[in-house]
Amino acid sequence: MEHRALSRLAAPAVAALLALTTACTGETVQGRPGASGLRDPYFPKAGNGGYQVEHYALDLDYDPADGQLHGKAVITARAEQGLSSFNLDLSGLKVESVSVQGEGARYNRTGNELTVRPAEDLKKGEVFRTEVEYGGKPKALVDADGSKEGWITTEGGAVAVGEPVGSMTWFPGNHHPSDKATYDITLTVPHGYEAVSNGELRSRTEGADGRTEFAWQSREPMASYLATAVVGPYKVTTGRTASGIALYNAVTPEQAVASAGELARLPEMVEWGSGRFGAYPFGTAGAIVLPAETLGYALETQTKPVFPGAPVEEGLLLHELAHQWFGNSVSPKSWKDMWLNEGFATYAEWLWDEDHDGPTAQERFEAFLAGDTDVDLAADSDWDAFPPASPPGPEHISANPVYYRGAMVLHRIRQEVGDEKFFALLRGWAADHRYGNASTADFTAYAQEQTGHDLKKVWDVWLYGKARPK
Repeated sequence: MEHRALSRLAAPAVAALLALTTACTGETVQGRPGASGLRDPYFPKAGNGGYQVEHYALDLDYDPADGQLHGKAVITARAEQGLSSFNLDLSGLKVESVSVQGEGARYNRTGNELTVRPAEDLKKGEVFRTEVEYGGKPKALVDADGSKEGWITTEGGAVAVGEPVGSMTWFPGNHHPSDKATYDITLTVPHGYEAVSNGELRSRTEGADGRTEFAWQSREPMASYLATAVVGPYKVTTGRTASGIALYNAVTPEQAVASAGELARLPEMVEWGSGRFGAYPFGTAGAIVLPAETLGYALETQTKPVFPGAPVEEGLLLHELAHQWFGNSVSPKSWKDMWLNEGFATYAEWLWDEDHDGPTAQERFEAFLAGDTDVDLAADSDWDAFPPASPPGPEHISANPVYYRGAMVLHRIRQEVGDEKFFALLRGWAADHRYGNASTADFTAYAQEQTGHDLKKVWDVWLYGKARPK
């Protein structure tokens, strides 16, 4: 679906800061401010420069009765340069204290930027720990395409979804998909509520104070937009796939009956995906079904995709599951690379149907060219409005061409190289870039190298071409 140079301090303030830092160290300043944005082509202020996060430990206390969130974020990161200051993305919420390496740090807020000045400059390569205590009533954001994201209240609870930058509404961090980290997320809520997040539930502890603590752990790297926190009176079921992948489903009670049929197919889908794309990349799988119409979209939150009501179409469940390979394990380097998420997940839907007595991928491809809605209802959509690798703006990164024309790019590769090389390409891409980030340029180079075919025409016409492909 879907965001700096350091906050612009006046020249005198900069001079005063430099003088103060020099006086504290007694030496020439070694560090310099980390950039307050990564210049993403669509969300230039998203993320921050000068460091990479290795781990987030989030300790969150939430009460649905008053909507107040109290949090402590412990962020372990590695400095990629000498740092006199660095930024974290945080929207709303009041910062109560900040420390770096155990010492109190100065900080200030400008918009969604929290600028932190450690007591001592950080050296290049230094692993440092930042603690931020904060709280307040989180507020959702509205994306460029008009959809809602961030911390969203539901009937009797809340859900946090983050694509592209909504995660900054509930914890401070480096909120760009290029900076992936491991997570421990602890959620404390009143008795009677479930609290669900990514990865594995390590413990559930009922306190004497009428509150229950849920400790979740994600051992595989995760982009922050894929982090989630869900609170409410959910019905939880667990199980395992045939190959032993743990399953954890949390369903709002009123959607339990309508969800049961499709969720029962999830183990089969995980096994099918492992056969098509290579080993499932995470230790757990599952789904979260929210009250109907909580959101206007489903989201592939890592290990447990979120659905706004029962996923009554198996294609939707399969699509979000496919993202665990394409988008979650292999994540985009920038938001311009979204077709690597959505085009691949859409093509996975086509392959699922092809393998389960539905239309073949070739029939789907031809249907889009002909506008044949008998085969696919989306065939007469604006799938050809722009090239999938070049959406015209941030409001278009989840538009039809990214999904459908992106899938058609993959089918054109399959037509050019044949099934054996094509499916080897899908598995190799997922394996060789496992837990990392990749760009469109990375994929085009990889595809040509792995298949041994010159695919320039496919890129020029289907991936980058502005005219309607034929």
